[in-house]
Amino acid sequence: MYIFIDESGIHKTVGRSTFSVVYVEIPNLDKTRKQLIEINQKLDVDLFHWAEQRWTYRHKYLKRVINLDFSFKIAIFENPVNSDMAFTRIFEHLILENNIKSISIDGKKPKWYERKLKKELRRHGVKVKKLRTIKNEASEPILQLADALAGFSLYVYENQDDKINKSLLERFRKLKKLLVEMHFY
Repeated sequence: MYIFIDESGIHKTVGRSTFSVVYVEIPNLDKTRKQLIEINQKLDVDLFHWAEQRWTYRHKYLKRVINLDFSFKIAIFENPVNSDMAFTRIFEHLILENNIKSISIDGKKPKWYERKLKKELRRHGVKVKKLRTIKNEASEPILQLADALAGFSLYVYENQDDKINKSLLERFRKLKKLLVEMHFY
C-alpha cells in the first residue's frame, strides 16, 4: 500500500483546510502513474495542479480518475491550523494500516521533520518502510491526484450549495473511493 498526502487551503487564516490522504492499493504502482500521465496528456496538460486549472479541466480530470484503482480519506481542519498537530491527528486517526510500503507528502521538508513523522507513526503502532517529502509534485503524478482531491474536497465543504460538485463527491463515496471523512475543530 502506498499513501500520498497533500493539503489544500492550509495557507488561509480563516475558513477550512483540508488534508487529503490518497491510498493507492494496486499491485503495480507504475500502472496508476501511467494512467494518470495518460489522463494529463488527454487533457493536454503537463501537470495537473488544482489551483491552476479551470473548472472544465477539473471536472474532466475528476471524472476520469474516478475509474482508477485508489481510495482516499479526507480530514477537514478549521483554521488556523497547527500543521504539526494536523499531521499528528492524521497519523492517529487516518493512517491505521500496517502494510504501508511508503508515504509521500507533498512539500519538501527537512530530514528531521521526516524522522519526526516516522516516529509519530511508530508511536501509533504503524510501521512504514519509507517516508519522504517531495518538493516537486510534477515528479509524482499520484501527488497531483492527491492535490486534486484535496482541492476538490475543500471546495465542496466550503460551497455546500454547489449541487454539481456535491453530487460528484457523492459518486466518490458510492464507488467506495472516499472511505473516511473527519472534521477537526
